[in-house]
Amino acid sequence: MKRIIMLMGLYALLCHTSCKSSKGEEKEAAGKFLVTSPVKMDTSVTREYVCQISSIRNIELRAQEKGYLQRIAVDEGQSVKAGQLLFSIMPQLYEAEQQKAAAEARAAEIEVQNIQALADKNIVSQNELALAKAKLQKAQAELSLAKVHLAFTTIKAPFDGIIDRLHLKQGSLVGEGDLLSTLSDNSRMWVYFNVSEPEYLDYEASIKSKGEMKVNLLMANKQVFKYPGVVETIEGEFNHETGNIAFRATFPNPDQLLRHGETGSILMNMPLKDALIIPQKATMEIMDKKYVFVVTKDNVVKLRPITIAAEMPDLYVIKEGLAANEKILLEGLRKVKDNDKISFDYEEPGQVISHLKLPTE
Repeated sequence: MKRIIMLMGLYALLCHTSCKSSKGEEKEAAGKFLVTSPVKMDTSVTREYVCQISSIRNIELRAQEKGYLQRIAVDEGQSVKAGQLLFSIMPQLYEAEQQKAAAEARAAEIEVQNIQALADKNIVSQNELALAKAKLQKAQAELSLAKVHLAFTTIKAPFDGIIDRLHLKQGSLVGEGDLLSTLSDNSRMWVYFNVSEPEYLDYEASIKSKGEMKVNLLMANKQVFKYPGVVETIEGEFNHETGNIAFRATFPNPDQLLRHGETGSILMNMPLKDALIIPQKATMEIMDKKYVFVVTKDNVVKLRPITIAAEMPDLYVIKEGLAANEKILLEGLRKVKDNDKISFDYEEPGQVISHLKLPTE
């Protein structure tokens, strides 16, 4: 009885080993699959950067003298012209000071005239005449200062622009330096965005070959601003914490659509030399990583991770993981498994991407 049991166990073990061995062999997937290769060519990619939009001039309007806010001559959001009156602070005190300074200057002038007449007759010394002239100069300086203080009671627009929020109401007591509003010149806009070090090097190489770089602005409503901008300035240093450097592009704003403080995204078209390109549909994603099935010389598919350098509509630019002469599975990725043997039809990569969206330089 024991012998029979041992023979049955040995038979079961042999059957299990045989089944396990057969599972380890290559399995041929049913049907024919479409296969292609990466294509190597010059193209370009649009890179997107979050940006901050600023007026070329945005200044604070502050009171230069203390007093009551007698008049507000503009409203919030109003367009104003250079030299236009914006605010007026009650001027009576400064008008009185100017009148007093003017009277003192006139008295000093008369005194100089009288002493000059006496000095001409050698009745008084030249030193006394010089002292009188010094008093006149002091009085004239005080008159000029009084005029400046009086002028400070009216605040006018230094340039064409748009008034922002009014921080004080008419009749408020204003202190020297109090913020009244801000003024923005929106005729052109400065748009700031941060670029990584590798992208900065690509940009510099592109500029040397093509000249100035034009960019587009994707606004918050996902519409592209109709006027392109030009990258004019790059900051002098990289941020050591982020590894980025700030770019500044200038955009015309004739319709006054853009306002100070808006956000959006810069769209920068960067050329790529000898880019290795594959269709997006030839890839699959597993745990946030991209994979392709590479077809070996024995017609066996091998799952391989790849690194994406850039993304375009319908296409990926490959950074690492593939060579130009390798074959990849184009369709039926969910129908095969790693190490499956397949039969396939090969389609030239140029034919595959001919109907896909491929930007050119």
